[in-house]
Amino acid sequence: MQSSASKSFASVALGLLVAFSGTMSAIAQQAAAPAVSSAGVSGAEAAADAAPELTEAADLAIERGFEFLIKTQKPDGSWAKEDGTFATAGTSLGLMAFMVKGHFPGFGRFAEPLDRAKEYLLKKAEESSTGYLGGMYEHGLYTLCLSELWGMTANKQDNKRIQVQLERAVQVILRAQSPLGGWRYHARPDCGQDTSVTAMVFVALASARQAGVLVPTETIDRVVGYLRDQVWDEKTGGFGYQGRGNTLACTAGGAYASQLCGQRDEEWVQAAIKYLENSPKVFNRKEIGYYYYVHYYAISAMVLAGDDHYRKWYPQIRDSLISLQEANGSWENPKKPYPHTTPMAIIILGTPHRYIPVYQE
Repeated sequence: MQSSASKSFASVALGLLVAFSGTMSAIAQQAAAPAVSSAGVSGAEAAADAAPELTEAADLAIERGFEFLIKTQKPDGSWAKEDGTFATAGTSLGLMAFMVKGHFPGFGRFAEPLDRAKEYLLKKAEESSTGYLGGMYEHGLYTLCLSELWGMTANKQDNKRIQVQLERAVQVILRAQSPLGGWRYHARPDCGQDTSVTAMVFVALASARQAGVLVPTETIDRVVGYLRDQVWDEKTGGFGYQGRGNTLACTAGGAYASQLCGQRDEEWVQAAIKYLENSPKVFNRKEIGYYYYVHYYAISAMVLAGDDHYRKWYPQIRDSLISLQEANGSWENPKKPYPHTTPMAIIILGTPHRYIPVYQE
């Protein structure tokens, strides 16, 4: 049963989404050609003045990443491993990588490949009897992508298709929440929970709620309870995988999810931010497993932690990613190529652009 407060929130949020979508669609149409102000300053130059952390080298790295993604997109519109696995996650992240600089399906120089990627996800969703796509990791990324796509495409008829599938995807997540408040690999509440999947899934719910889809307050309260009472470690400030402890990946994801739950000013969440900032090897690719995954969450956590945290963090990960880019424009490990690493690197590098709402302050 929806409370009056929840109904009010949903109505306001949906109204904001409509207004925001119109603005973003206009931006997307202009993305291919920088505007010139009356003072003769290009849009790119104005953006650089407003966000001094943007550098020519970072922008070039992003563009090279885009080129790699366009070259490696499969005929069906997806991004996946050579054997076709991880297509839902790869395609969802691929779309969001382009969105991070204001490129949306149907607009600008990437209109056609992004439209094919969008169509790939929608067709898969429409063919699913339940609205569930792949394991919960992939389903979380897919839900997040749909939420950020809603209202951003050139084809207005797609808005309703996206809304229908987004609402179905959210219902899958809500039904799968465990009694302790988290999620694990499969869409069943009896599967247990871990911090990694929980963070991935809850970011999607936060985005959907921001877009106007109802996410009950009780669901969020249970996530807070799980993160704070089950996996946050008071001694270190970090988050563990399935119990109290600390890993960089779980701490980055746990901190960001906690912030999105409205807990950013709580001492336990601030302790997690300090844990990340005080980790001496956090920018060393050779020392950190799941490097792109860690920083995918960490940069957004630093944005929400405040300007001082972000300004110290972003230049370090920016320069690290520029140095790690492969000759072909990707961030893939040639020996173990996965479709998520290049889009994640682009999303991290593109943080200053602030085009994707859930990654904003």
